[in-house]
Amino acid sequence: MAHAAARKAAAALPSLPPNFSPLASSELLPRARYLCTRAIEGLSRRRPCGRGRASSSWCGARDSYDARTTFDEIPKRSAPAWTAAISACARAGRHSDGMRAFREMLADGVTAPNAFVLAGVLRCCAGLGNLNAGKRVHGWMLRNGVRPDVVLCNAVVNMYAKCGDHEHAKRAFGAMAERDAVSWNVVISACLQNGDVLGAMQLFHESPLRDISSWNTIISGLMQNGCVVEALEHLHQMVCDGLEFNHYTYSTAFALAGALSLLDLGQQLHGRIVMAALEDDAVVRCSLMDMYCKCGAMEVALSIFDRWSRFTGDAKFAWSTMVAGYVQNGREDDALEFFRRMLREGVAADQFILTSVAAACANAGMVEQGRQVHSIFEKLGHRLDAALASAFIDMYSKCGSHEDACRVFNRAEAKNVALWTAMLGSYAAFGQGRTAIEFFNRMKEENITPNEITFIAVLSACSHSGLVTAGDHFFRLMQDEYKIAPSIEHYNCMVDLYGRAGLVEKAKNFIEENNINDEAILWKTLLSTCRLHKHIEYAKLASEKLIQLERCDAGSYVLMSNMYATSSKWLDTFKLRSLMREKRVRKQPGQSWIHLKNAVHTFVAGDVSHPRSAEIYAYLERLMNRLHEMGFTSRTDLVGHDVEEEQRETSLKFHSEKLAIAFGIISTPFGTQLRIFKNLRVCEDCHEAIKVISKAEEREIIVRDLYRFHHFKDGRCSCEDFW
Repeated sequence: MAHAAARKAAAALPSLPPNFSPLASSELLPRARYLCTRAIEGLSRRRPCGRGRASSSWCGARDSYDARTTFDEIPKRSAPAWTAAISACARAGRHSDGMRAFREMLADGVTAPNAFVLAGVLRCCAGLGNLNAGKRVHGWMLRNGVRPDVVLCNAVVNMYAKCGDHEHAKRAFGAMAERDAVSWNVVISACLQNGDVLGAMQLFHESPLRDISSWNTIISGLMQNGCVVEALEHLHQMVCDGLEFNHYTYSTAFALAGALSLLDLGQQLHGRIVMAALEDDAVVRCSLMDMYCKCGAMEVALSIFDRWSRFTGDAKFAWSTMVAGYVQNGREDDALEFFRRMLREGVAADQFILTSVAAACANAGMVEQGRQVHSIFEKLGHRLDAALASAFIDMYSKCGSHEDACRVFNRAEAKNVALWTAMLGSYAAFGQGRTAIEFFNRMKEENITPNEITFIAVLSACSHSGLVTAGDHFFRLMQDEYKIAPSIEHYNCMVDLYGRAGLVEKAKNFIEENNINDEAILWKTLLSTCRLHKHIEYAKLASEKLIQLERCDAGSYVLMSNMYATSSKWLDTFKLRSLMREKRVRKQPGQSWIHLKNAVHTFVAGDVSHPRSAEIYAYLERLMNRLHEMGFTSRTDLVGHDVEEEQRETSLKFHSEKLAIAFGIISTPFGTQLRIFKNLRVCEDCHEAIKVISKAEEREIIVRDLYRFHHFKDGRCSCEDFW
């Protein structure tokens, strides 16, 4: 039976009177309803009182007048009085208070709950996510033969949907004798929340009562499920049908234009909100700014922000949008400067803004600025929830401070799957594969269900530590036990795992056996491992595939060219680089940077643009001579040009990471830890040199390259030469 579960749960409500008789709205006493509504509205404006004189268990506050006293003014608290009180709690979002009032009403034993009360209680159950309580109320309704109207039926469907029981939401909808537009919208939303896009689309097209809310529901739901093209088609259909957009439609449409980077569409929508006089709506304007940010038009977003003079309660959303926009566009310095401007203007930093600023510090590797943001958070007394804790863990991890990331994780109040995954990613980035596996097992013991991103982190950890057997185990576990279909990221981790371990043929076969030959990232990973293990045959295969799939991608050309050069195949090197010039393929220059005293110092190989270049080069010459005396030998075989040995050595000597380290040494006191960041993979010669530098200079040197962290100390690296 459709409602078997609800009927079974009904037994838990023995105190409900069996003589139910719904009251018509005309029977509500106007004075009682007014007084109760006024009392509960007083409740909703104030925070709960923890101390003081005894009061009703559902009375959550004291205002200039006592809400409970107002309620007590009613001579006889009849059904209308309780109805008004419970309904007011539901409308005001005081769901716990509404449930407590309902229990008091039952204890009073005055009368059975009417349809208004039941609808209000079901809304409270939905707001609290209390499925069991909602089932008990629904079960009692069924057992006592209640004939609910469409409003009460909608409350039942909404309760199941909001509590995550989408199957029962659809069954309750199917049992409705009468449906209005709200009924259809609620069940469509339930399908979308459950990921049933086809079911939601079918219901939407079957609905005879499609209103503006129906269109908003289907478009936003399609976006949330990743069906952005379908969402755009429905938005276009709205325009063709001549439907008038409301502020929520525009907000959703701007989000859609931003997600697809459709600046033209966003500008057309901007023109429409100006014509509709909706530009001053706070939600619409924030969505407009966010669209321009996501389309890369930061200057336009900033002009909108600066014209918005009426900053009231929505100011934080505007500031947060701009900070996040700068981060999304790789303008971390601007994000931090905007954040400082916000603080100067006296706008309090909320958790959303702090999350974005932490991301800016993470992307730029600004650990000191990140610590300052963390300090601001603690001074403001915010709760360290999972989202913000994850952002701080990510920030400390990307800045090379794994110990700080561990401390944040241990202090976090509620640890969800995102938080555990962020910590797993930190272990992976630092090459602590075995510790990551132990951490994953501990996560399972805590009954945290891993998701697809969790498995990317643990597979990456296995890859960076050469744990092939463990990687195979987790790849199977993900599919067999957790029913997660592998994505390209998971496949790439496996190719990288086999390749790093020297199993190049297995990596190649893995790509072919899984029918993922058309994914360029996999062949690029294979080519990278072929260079590492000097496997020319498979390198040629991977290079040919990449040239077919990504004709203008410089990475594949450079990797193959360097591989030919390493094998002294100078003619092949010349031909490949001539082909690059012919196709106008530009190589991404290698860069390294270091943060000192709130400034970023960036270097490229052979760079002389830095104000202290002469000092840097002079010191680096002396340093390299010391390294040679300690037994270091330059890897001249890695130079990709047919030149004399001495020229090769000179070329290696002035790589960008060496310049950044030399500058760091001459600019900081003895023993100061150095943090270097590089946009490409650190080369083997520099890796060997930095190990010796850490011993010669008695320094800890942390290098973050494109793939992972290397922690150099006393002549050793944390990667144990496996990277």
